[in-house]
Amino acid sequence: MSFQNIISRRSFIAGTFATIAGLGLSACASGGSSSSSGSSASTSSSSSTGGASSGSAVSNSGSHKVLVAYFSATGNTRRVGQRIAQDLGADTFEITPAQPYSNDDLNFNDSSSRVVREYQDQSQRDIPLSVTTPDNWADYDVVFVGYPIWWMNYAWPIAHFASDNDFTGKTVYPFCTSMSSGLGNSGRDLANLAGSGDWQDGHRFGESASNDDVDSWVSSLGL
Repeated sequence: MSFQNIISRRSFIAGTFATIAGLGLSACASGGSSSSSGSSASTSSSSSTGGASSGSAVSNSGSHKVLVAYFSATGNTRRVGQRIAQDLGADTFEITPAQPYSNDDLNFNDSSSRVVREYQDQSQRDIPLSVTTPDNWADYDVVFVGYPIWWMNYAWPIAHFASDNDFTGKTVYPFCTSMSSGLGNSGRDLANLAGSGDWQDGHRFGESASNDDVDSWVSSLGL
């Protein structure tokens, strides 16, 4: 199933109210207070150049080799992702569009902004990445995948990371950031897009999430 089809089913719920929806979504690219939301899916700071950077806490988590990959529009998902990596001594990989988003591009209140135009026209949501596959991808057996919520689903720049990598043999934990929208089906949709990997229940962090909130979730995973 293509990511355009997955997102478009939800996109048309909002229909012609894209700009109105954008009023609430300008904050949905922000990350924060912890709030669990199940999204169990079926199996089936890195540099922008794509090299995975090493975590600072320990060499890695127990017997696992862990990667925290994330797309961050405004820096909030990055903050949460880097905290997860610090907790687990994991490597990080920032998912970066080949054409990065400017502040103006991310103006959800402007009907002519890039993000709103992409929302309104699904053909514009196919966002190439500067680098799709992290270095040493085959070595990781646990992968965290982070993203902001846009229009009640995953931000589409993350789609090629899910669809173009082989998650076979990897346990995957999705996490998202938003002001008010929940995780919804975003984790399940990404799992369907990936078509492989053991995708677990995800977690949503709101805009006021503290390091303790992140630490608590990571600790609950038992890695």
